[in-house]
Amino acid sequence: MKKSLLCCATALLAATPLMAQSAAVDSVASQPKEEKTKFTIKPGGRILLDGGLFISPDKPLFKDGVALPDARLGVKMKYGKWDATVDVGFAYGKVGLKDLFIGYTFNDQMNIKVGSFIHQFGLQSATSSSMKPTMAEPISNEIFNDSRQLGIQYEYSGDKFLATASAHVEPSATTVILSPDQFTKEGYGFRTRLVYRPFHELGKMAQVGISGAFGTPQKHGDPDTHDGFLFKANYPTSITQVAALSADIGDAKNVFKLSPELLLSYDRFALESQYFWVNVNRKNGLSAFNGQGAYVTLRGLLIGNSYSYDMWSGGIATPAPKTLELVLDYNYTQLSDASAGIYGGRLNDFSATLNYQINKYMIARLHYSYTHTWDGSPNPTSVNMIAARLQVIF
Repeated sequence: MKKSLLCCATALLAATPLMAQSAAVDSVASQPKEEKTKFTIKPGGRILLDGGLFISPDKPLFKDGVALPDARLGVKMKYGKWDATVDVGFAYGKVGLKDLFIGYTFNDQMNIKVGSFIHQFGLQSATSSSMKPTMAEPISNEIFNDSRQLGIQYEYSGDKFLATASAHVEPSATTVILSPDQFTKEGYGFRTRLVYRPFHELGKMAQVGISGAFGTPQKHGDPDTHDGFLFKANYPTSITQVAALSADIGDAKNVFKLSPELLLSYDRFALESQYFWVNVNRKNGLSAFNGQGAYVTLRGLLIGNSYSYDMWSGGIATPAPKTLELVLDYNYTQLSDASAGIYGGRLNDFSATLNYQINKYMIARLHYSYTHTWDGSPNPTSVNMIAARLQVIF
């Protein structure tokens, strides 16, 4: 599957000159000059540079240092109502495909997307990993949401309502090469996000929503039994990769997820919150596993004007250049369920982040967090972290 993605990316890039030539011919032959359908291609990329200091009883696990957590180079193409994106990333010494999809926009309220990308599931899913206002993604979202998945997503974005519907295969289909016999066992899923937004003016927003998902078991163990789900996350830092929570659930039949969300904003202040509930049904008379989590984020512009809204992502837009933002966040995550006999751990995380939008291409972030884990393996651990990030996005 990984080879297939690389082939698709190569084919899209190789076809760019031909698509441009074809677009020009079609435009001239079939349309008046003033109505030409234009083909555009735009390169893009990002560079993130992090540095951090840690205070913890387990200091050998959390070493001070710097990291390059994300460096990307990609291209976006557009022809009429069609668009395509190819994004290749480098992180921690590895190169891999990120987004790879083709989209079609029916009108200013409806579009469809096919390929490998993050399907919408709550407030965080429509925001790029490098654009999280908390700098580090809330642990609950990292665990109970999913990474990029091969699939198709339809989105409707009207004035008062936003709705998405997706069908996809399991996340591992984008990272491993499946043998022919594994295709018949490949996990699949469906998800949706429904949002009601009665008003979303500049500096005045209110939004409630709920996301739901269903999935079949995924690649599990060696040799693969394809009957499990793995929920895990590292401590919220890119400087060092240390596991914080992990629950490996075998003998699984399926998974159900529900996630209500709330967004409120007035003038320079905003509140974002999301709750996650996950239920894994199991075979052989085993009790179902239940996990849950939630985060609450308070945002305020210390320098700058009111927050604005992004219609397609269903959330707050990136603040304008020259703004300084303070973000306070609390996250709780539970991966221990005594009735199921699974102890993946529990986590509390408090953080404060300062975001300065230097210009439309550069952002500087300063972040402090306190994270405590217990009720799992390894033993209870507490970590204080101070981190800084300089990022360039073009």
